[in-house]
Amino acid sequence: MLHINKLSVSFGGTYLFNNISFKLSAGNRLGLIGKNGAGKSTMLKILAGDLTDFEGEIAKEKNINIGFLRQDIDFEEGRTVLEEAYQAFNSIVEIESKLLDINTQLAERTDYESEAYNQLMIDLNDYQHQYEILGGYNYQGETERVLKGLGFTAEDFQAQTDTFSGGWRMRIELAKLLLQSNDILLLDEPTNHLDIESIMWLESFLVSFSGCVVIVSHDTMFLDNVTNRTIEISLGKIYDYNKPYSAFKELRKTIQEQQLAAQKNQQKEIKQTEKLIDKFRAKANKASMAQSLIKKLEKTDIIEVDQDDQSTMAVNFSISKNPGKVVVEADNLAKSFGEHQVFSDVNFTIERNAKIAFVGQNGQGKSTLAKAIVGDINYDGHLKLGHNVEIGYFAQNQAEYLDPNKTVLDTMIDSANESNRSKVRDILGAFLFRGDDVSKYVKVLSGGERNRLALAKMILAPFNVLIMDEPTNHLDIQSKNVLKKALANFEGTLILVSHDRDFLQGLADTVYEFRNHKVKEFLGDINDYLKSRALENMRQVEQKTEEKPAVKSKNSPAQDYQIQKKYKKLSNKLSSIESNITKLEKKIADIDQKMAENYDETVSQPDFFTNYKSLKSDLETQMENWEKVQLQLDDIK
Repeated sequence: MLHINKLSVSFGGTYLFNNISFKLSAGNRLGLIGKNGAGKSTMLKILAGDLTDFEGEIAKEKNINIGFLRQDIDFEEGRTVLEEAYQAFNSIVEIESKLLDINTQLAERTDYESEAYNQLMIDLNDYQHQYEILGGYNYQGETERVLKGLGFTAEDFQAQTDTFSGGWRMRIELAKLLLQSNDILLLDEPTNHLDIESIMWLESFLVSFSGCVVIVSHDTMFLDNVTNRTIEISLGKIYDYNKPYSAFKELRKTIQEQQLAAQKNQQKEIKQTEKLIDKFRAKANKASMAQSLIKKLEKTDIIEVDQDDQSTMAVNFSISKNPGKVVVEADNLAKSFGEHQVFSDVNFTIERNAKIAFVGQNGQGKSTLAKAIVGDINYDGHLKLGHNVEIGYFAQNQAEYLDPNKTVLDTMIDSANESNRSKVRDILGAFLFRGDDVSKYVKVLSGGERNRLALAKMILAPFNVLIMDEPTNHLDIQSKNVLKKALANFEGTLILVSHDRDFLQGLADTVYEFRNHKVKEFLGDINDYLKSRALENMRQVEQKTEEKPAVKSKNSPAQDYQIQKKYKKLSNKLSSIESNITKLEKKIADIDQKMAENYDETVSQPDFFTNYKSLKSDLETQMENWEKVQLQLDDIK
């Protein structure tokens, strides 16, 4: 389908790839892996035709269609979700428009015997035939099926795309890509904004896809479940084997060990040969033998060991000061929106140096409790921080708080203080921002680079308690391992929110399970927790809902699946509303504080009371929306 021959790409005189060749065929489900900056996204852009500044040749078969899921998307405003998804069928939509125009003319005209009227009838027949061939009578149902598979509900279909977050817009773009008649799919981090249910649906779709798929992803389970081939880009070379990710890494390790052993044997033989040459040179009757050995040595192909890019972040989390024995204490803690509660009657005591994992389904309050601990949201009950506690907080969307119009260096300098401003460049270097990298604007950074910058920025503030909400999003596999090692060495108190079992292993000795709006403590690591719940993996934690064993579902499996999909969608919607409520509550609290400090000056601002009343009204509306969505969730349960 696609042949890449002797491809080379260089930036600033340094080769990103050098003289690499491979081909893509139907049935290939290829995982493209490598470190951030290795050139994965560049490779996708070359394959898609977006980047043409390269050496070498790329040949593709005639009439091959390539679809590319980019990280940066730009929707036209004013379209609904369905209308945007229908853009995948441009030809069908154009024919629909022409058919509508022809039918309108036929209904209005009365010159039935004219040549123009007869031509309209001919055009109508031609367009209807094309419409049928292109699948015009099926595309709407197929669009709805794919959208629902990616987490959208029927109620979402008529909503404007600009009312959805960036993650949900990415889902629409993915839906369009899957609906097109593409022979090759290029997917750049397709699971970043998907929940567990949608990831599983996408896995099923891709496994049954008859064309070729090239996937850049740091989700190792997704790669293992979908791919049947892996190409790793490392130090300008590629390593290509027909294995999914985990099997590929094992094979690469074995091959490198064999190469190393063969290299050692060869070096030993070369040294022995060189000794013989030196010995025979000294004797006239052995000179011909020495020359023969020299020629043999010159013809020897030196065995090389495949080299990997070993450059990694150098992360070190140091505690600012020793806190008291009790770090966080909660008594009858609850968070409510209107008359309904996210969680209630939560009681716990977190002691110094505890290592805790928050796990559970989306929407059950993991991030909400983290925000309550750091003081980002209001709550009911009592929550007290211990003596000398200083919290470092990495929010799930931490990278979104970076100013896109600042450079990497300016971002750090603006966050530094007098004591660490001189160390900014050293810190950036530790997070692999070196040389000209520090002059890049945030808006041109990849997702992984933004996360690395957010981590570097966080280090500038003092902390002895570290709360991290999904810190591995966008990070490449090597960076995740480095971060895990740094957290394992952290001597302070650690609270992790994550759905990644591999990442959590060895980091937590206590698990807080969020389930049915309660928080239950399990003593033991993540493996002990899963064993106690009779679960095999974290997907089951997030996927499984509370069931009554005595009641058997009367629905078909398909109906149960759709109900579960709807529940997941409503949970995501609930989380979005909660975020809006938190922002509004904070704005109102800030205004109340200003009025308490200087009432006359505060209320004298133009349209103060109108704006204040509007915020209150918006908060009330959001509370009502939360209650409606929560009631729908309760009905499903």
